Amino acid sequence: MKPGKADLIRTSLFLLFLLATVPAYCQRGTLDLNVGQTSDQFGTTASVTGTVIDLNGEVTVIKPSVKTERPGIVAGGEVRVPTDIANHSKEYAVYGGVAFGAHNFSIGVNAEIRKILMPPATLDNQVLNRDNMNLLELPVVIKYKFGPGKRAFVEARGEPEFTPHYKVSPLSKVALPKPSFDHGYTARGSVGYTFGKWWYVKGTYETRYFKFQQNLGNPSSLYNWKSNLITGGVGVTF
Repeated sequence: MKPGKADLIRTSLFLLFLLATVPAYCQRGTLDLNVGQTSDQFGTTASVTGTVIDLNGEVTVIKPSVKTERPGIVAGGEVRVPTDIANHSKEYAVYGGVAFGAHNFSIGVNAEIRKILMPPATLDNQVLNRDNMNLLELPVVIKYKFGPGKRAFVEARGEPEFTPHYKVSPLSKVALPKPSFDHGYTARGSVGYTFGKWWYVKGTYETRYFKFQQNLGNPSSLYNWKSNLITGGVGVTF
C-alpha cells in the first residue's frame, strides 16, 4: 500500500471513530484541522522548514463536576502529516485522561501513545533510515476561557519525554544499533476563539527537543532532534 493511501485510510478511520462515538456515548466533542509550518533540525545539520497538516480531535466522555469534585474523562487523538516526508516526521497519537474544571479554568493529565515515523538521514553519502519511535507521554494540559461569553481561550500543554520504544524502519535492510536516550521535552501553547455554537479558530505553537547519547546508535548525533511547529486552523464543536 502506498504511503499516501495509508495516511488517507488512517485519517478516515479516525474521523469515522469520532463521528460515531460523540453522538452515541459522549457529552461533547471537538475536531479541528490546522495547517502551518514545521522547522526540524537533526544533529548539526541545517534546519529544514516545510508545510504540515495537523488534525486534532477530542471527546468528553464524562463532564467534570464542581459539586462532587469529580474529574471529567476525555479521549482524543492527533494525525500530523508533512508534505515533505524526506525531512519531516509523520505522527499519530491517541490519548485518554482526566480533567478537573472550575468555572472558566481546567487542568488535566493524559496518558498518550504517540507513533513517530522518522525521516531518513544522509551520512557520508549514504542514506541512514532512522528507527521509528513509539512514545508513552503524560502531558499536563491547562486551559483558561475568558472574555464575553467565555468565547476566547488559551491552552498550555507540556510533558517530559521518556525513553522511546524503537521500531526498525521498513526501508532499512538490516537492524541498526539503537540510540541511547538522554532527555527530551515537548511544550505546546494555543490561543483561540469560539464563534456561535458550532465552530472556532485556533493558533498553536509547539517546540520539541530530543537528545540522545553519541554512540554507535547515534552516529554524528543524527537522532538529536529539535523542532518548532506553528499552525492555524478551524474547528467544529459537536
